[in-house]
Amino acid sequence: MIEQPRLFDVATLPMPSTVQLVESLLFIAGESVTVAQLAQALELPADAVEAALEQLAAMCATRGVRVQRQNEHIQLVSAPESAAVIERFLGGQPPSRLSAAALEALAIIAYRQPITRAQVDAVRGVDSSGVIRVLLGRDLISESGRLETVGRPILYATTPEFLRRFGLANLAELPPLDLPDPKMTSEEK
Repeated sequence: MIEQPRLFDVATLPMPSTVQLVESLLFIAGESVTVAQLAQALELPADAVEAALEQLAAMCATRGVRVQRQNEHIQLVSAPESAAVIERFLGGQPPSRLSAAALEALAIIAYRQPITRAQVDAVRGVDSSGVIRVLLGRDLISESGRLETVGRPILYATTPEFLRRFGLANLAELPPLDLPDPKMTSEEK
């Protein structure tokens, strides 16, 4: 058997930084991972991983990839401004546009999550079951639990796909919006 020549000697390579290691793990993961998973793989405390993630996110801000975070789930995603070129490269059809009603319901869910369909209906003033089905089908929202009340209605929240499609790293990047609290009475306002 002929031995393959090595292109480089791994032992002579410099030790990568924590930021480089986090970037490598996010790159090969292919899906979202948690800080705990990264910390375990790197054998580092979670706060060291968090610091590396912050540095990596800052480094990626002007590059073709971004660090996307939703709650504890983190992943590398393509930059939203590259979407048209990526679609053309992959030969895919651009995603169809959402209707005004779907965008309205999605905005309500994004800002008030977790929220029930009845609560979305109350804000919109119309039945939202159809648009919620569309948003679920496009993986922009998902069921996030049940409200602890009579009937235990389903709670909805946005997904990592929502963040990716709208070019957000996390929900904190949503533009500020001054919404009245639906639980407040008119006298409290």
